[in-house]
Amino acid sequence: MSGISEGGAEGAGTGAHGDAGAKSVLGKVQLILESFGHDDAHLSLTEITRRTGMAKASVHRLAQELLRWGVLERHGSGYRLGMRLFEIGQRVPRQRILREAARPYMEDLYQTTNETVHLAVLDGREVLYLEKVSGHGQVSKPSRIAGRLPLHCTATGKVLLAFGPRSLVDEVVSAPLERLTPRTVGTPGLLLQELARARETGCAVEYEQTRVGYLSVAVPLLGATGATMGALSVTAPVFRAEVRRYTGLLEMAGRRISRTITAMSGG
Repeated sequence: MSGISEGGAEGAGTGAHGDAGAKSVLGKVQLILESFGHDDAHLSLTEITRRTGMAKASVHRLAQELLRWGVLERHGSGYRLGMRLFEIGQRVPRQRILREAARPYMEDLYQTTNETVHLAVLDGREVLYLEKVSGHGQVSKPSRIAGRLPLHCTATGKVLLAFGPRSLVDEVVSAPLERLTPRTVGTPGLLLQELARARETGCAVEYEQTRVGYLSVAVPLLGATGATMGALSVTAPVFRAEVRRYTGLLEMAGRRISRTITAMSGG
């Protein structure tokens, strides 16, 4: 989640997911599940049909199967994502190991800073947030676990780019850099400069690039082999942020989390 950054307007699932794979049963199931956006508590059959572009009869038939599996649940006359999806997600090894290793130190960071703490991983060209620790009412539009944001404008994303494969950097700078705020980095040259600075200092800082009025500081989390497994960040309102202090605390927590990851992985 960077300025609260690390959490604001994650994209909602929209219809045109493309025709690739839509002819297979699994492809159609994918379209149905991905039609649910982060802000969608539930959807009607008509809305799922519109977003997927599938025939209403096919959506209804597959929805009944997904209901029986527990991947969808009934909500009035419509549907919502089911707990079965959450249960399956908890079995993903990288997610489980990272969250278990990081959570205690994230809680310590929150207690020390009284600011929002995020744990994020790379997923395609986006940051995916696995965990968050914060207080009540800290952010006007809160970030959320499983939220996504672009790599180029978040502190966590910049860290994952700076300490990730060069091919990913090339892929990101070759595409248009979406502006979420007037301060979002908008040119490849400026982004490359920021990534070089992050590699020099071992951390990334973004000021109001994701959300006006907030900044974030992030550090990489290293696995047993030294590869970057994720990123850890602190997000705070600009007027009270203490970047140097957050950086030191994040680096200390990052080292401890990395040691814990190594031990949990049997390294």
